[in-house]
Order: sequence, then C-alpha cells, then structure tokens
Amino acid sequence: MMTFPAFEAILQASFSNLSDVQLDRFLRLEAGYRDWNAKINVISRKDIDNLYDHHVLHSLAIAEYLRIHDPEVYSRLRDPRPAGGKPVTLLDVGTGGGFPGIPLAILFPAAAFTLCDSVGKKTRVTGEIARLLGLTNVTVVNARAETLPSRFDYVVSRAVASLTDFYPWVKGKYSKSILYLRGGDLETEISQFRARWRKPESAVRTWPVDAWLKDEYFAGKFVVEIF
Repeated sequence: MMTFPAFEAILQASFSNLSDVQLDRFLRLEAGYRDWNAKINVISRKDIDNLYDHHVLHSLAIAEYLRIHDPEVYSRLRDPRPAGGKPVTLLDVGTGGGFPGIPLAILFPAAAFTLCDSVGKKTRVTGEIARLLGLTNVTVVNARAETLPSRFDYVVSRAVASLTDFYPWVKGKYSKSILYLRGGDLETEISQFRARWRKPESAVRTWPVDAWLKDEYFAGKFVVEIF
C-alpha cells in the first residue's frame, strides 16, 4: 500500500510547482474513491489499497511521457493561464472510474477533458469524484466513443482493448495523437495494428512505464503513442 506522502514525493520529483489546490485534490481523491467504491465497484476491492500506485501514478505515466518526449505540449497542459486560444482538449475513452482522466485533469488544469464510458454506473462514480474534487475542466459522458460528434486534440485511454480493436472507435476523433496505456506482447500487437491500418513504423512510439516507476508491477507496461 502506497501512502500519500510516498505518492507525493514521486509527484513532486517529476511534476514541480504543484499548487496547494492540486495537492489537496490528490489527497482527497483517495477518500472519495474508497467511499464510492464501497457502493459501486469500479476498482477491484483487492486493489483499492493500491490506488495511488496502480491507478493514479499509472495514469500520470502519460504526463511523464509528455514531459520527456513533448515538453512543449506538457507545458501547455500545465499552464493554468494559457496564452490565448482554446485549451488543449483530451478524450478519455473507456474511463471506467476515471482513469487516466481524473489524475491527468488534476495535473493539467488548463486542459479540457471529456471522460467517456458506455457503462452508466461507472460514469456516475466518475462524475461524483470530479464534483467532489471541484474539477471544472472535466465533462463526463455516458456514451460510446464512436457516437461522440466532437473532435479532440488527444485521445487517452488505459488498456480497454487491443490497439487494432481500439483504433476504429477513435479514428477521426483526434487531431494530434492517441496516448494509450498498454501492456502485454506489444511487439506482436503493434505489428498487427500497423498491418491492419496500414500505419508506417514511425506512426507508433512506445515508452516503458518502469523507466519512471521502479516497481515490478509496471514491468511490461507502456505508454503507446499513435500519431
């Protein structure tokens, strides 16, 4: 079980200059999830004690990936006062109980998040957590992603399907890239994805989560970016 001080130490080491409001939201997030998970099971009850490491930090691996590989986008997402223009928009597909969307929305207050899931009880919990934390940059939608009329800058998601199956749900829904948390035999999966959708090798980039989080739980887990 990861305590909040241990979580905060990792958070502060990677994502400097967090506000008191952000830290308070990360702190209150645990009690909110414990309360709602007792009513509607969105996280395995065996895994709720691992909320901060298995769920929140795993979600934030997308942020760490952007900090390293696309610092310009990362800075835009972090800046609470973007210099004109519209905020960066992100669609979280199959958000479940709010992952990776809720942790990313706390970290990136300048961005606009739409958290989508087809299961109503899951979106209910996600919406209640967003309201509890005062996340005004989060919209929760109970729908299938392919039915949404909007187009977003980025799609984010956490292992809801193989890349080949996931892609048609969001094809045409993003203008920049997909940021996907995925594990398993990625070499085979990416090869099948590229062949099915005729993507060049340069269209897919992977980054191992355990390059950041030194825990065996994250061995074999990756951030996959599809351009």
